[in-house]
Amino acid sequence: MIIDSHAHIIVPEILREAAPTEEWRPRVVWENGTQFVEYGPKRIGSAKREFVSPEKILTEIQASGAAAVLICPWVSLVRYEADVAESLRSCQIQNDALSSLVEKYPARVAALGMVPLQDVSVAIKELERVMQSGLKGVEIGTNINGIYPGDARFRPFWEACEELGTFVFIHPVEGGGRVELRDYYMWNVIGNPMDTTIAAGHLILSGVMDTFPRLKILLAHGGGALPYLHGRLDRGFKQRPEINKVIAKPPTEYLKQFYFDTITHDATALRGLVDLVGADHVLLGSDYPFDMGNENPVDLVRAAKLGSEAEKLILGGNTARLLQWEI
Repeated sequence: MIIDSHAHIIVPEILREAAPTEEWRPRVVWENGTQFVEYGPKRIGSAKREFVSPEKILTEIQASGAAAVLICPWVSLVRYEADVAESLRSCQIQNDALSSLVEKYPARVAALGMVPLQDVSVAIKELERVMQSGLKGVEIGTNINGIYPGDARFRPFWEACEELGTFVFIHPVEGGGRVELRDYYMWNVIGNPMDTTIAAGHLILSGVMDTFPRLKILLAHGGGALPYLHGRLDRGFKQRPEINKVIAKPPTEYLKQFYFDTITHDATALRGLVDLVGADHVLLGSDYPFDMGNENPVDLVRAAKLGSEAEKLILGGNTARLLQWEI
């Protein structure tokens, strides 16, 4: 079974049409064959394929070569910047909709919900509800209003995730909003993977991965630059007390605890990632429906010439095992 482990949806229940007076809700429109997402002051045209209809999304996912999908919301709709109660409501609307979708398509759809991590205690309560609702885990941003996930305030969240067996997908939130990346679409092509790199590095160097070794964390976009910085991180561990007084092992050892999607856009880069972390830690991903995703993710895996056993794990075996998804 081939499973796409990185795909997004804007569930119909969260759209403006579902509650026209709530102006924060997004609108999705098609104009002359182009899809636009209107959200706050932004009008976004980077979602090139169907973003709302579950049936159409499943048809397009299947056309890309995957028979099943692990789907999650568009990360912007977690609303970290909003009042906690508003953010929780946004998360719950989407979590409930995704739970219904999983119930409708149990052999084709697994899903990750969202929690308002700007308030950790509220987030943990919603996490517990998510894990009882049929969802497999949660998607979180690479940073929460500028605070990265290794910060001490998030330790209770990670403890709960480990205890509940939660699958956590860490996804960029607009490249960290860096002003210097506004030009040339750098906020996405450089900023997004850079923010994933920072988030994962923060989890390693702060000791979170040491303290909670049973966490199941998926990093978007091949882990950003992190796999290519492992030698430098290990050098820092040998040389600097700011690092080696916090964690017990070289950073590379913790890096291998993460899981990585295949969205590297290059077969050589993907092969290098597999060589570093092992085929059992890499999951097929498309980043559906975005322009910076991969419409043919299965082809990329096969182009890397990893061997039949590695391909089997990456194309679906790892995801089914991690999610305990019997399909």
